[in-house]
Amino acid sequence: MSRAIQQLVLGGLIIMTMGTPTATAAREAARALTIVNPKGLYDPAPNGYSTAVIVPAGARLAYISGQGGQDGTGALSPDFAVQVRQAYANLGAALDALDARPDQVAKLTIFVVDHDMSRLGVLTENVKAMFGDTLPAQTLVPVPKLAIDPMLFEVEAIVVLD
Repeated sequence: MSRAIQQLVLGGLIIMTMGTPTATAAREAARALTIVNPKGLYDPAPNGYSTAVIVPAGARLAYISGQGGQDGTGALSPDFAVQVRQAYANLGAALDALDARPDQVAKLTIFVVDHDMSRLGVLTENVKAMFGDTLPAQTLVPVPKLAIDPMLFEVEAIVVLD
């Protein structure tokens, strides 16, 4: 191949590459969730969730089993706030294992033993700390009991991987 043709080919590759987003940016855009909080409905964001979340077409999903407030040794604090904080830390560890971030979580289901309104502040604080402004859809289910008697809180997640 002549030197002139090599330069044209190389120049064309450089121009083509400059206009192409990186593979990482393209993957992130492809798995971005769309948050929907319709104007005619109550705004759930102050309470730490979104009304609906649209998952991109063709996305792979992961389902994270309920994460309770057990620490690495399996111990559970009797304190509700401590269990909630540890459960979200455990959820973060599960996301890390999937190479996923909190902004890829589309849906949470949380289970609270003996739920009352005094616990909402703890729940909202922890959700906002983990998810910031990208709040997943969420359902809170009050329950009389969970799998282990001292367990007071559990959170499960649906995550968009790509």
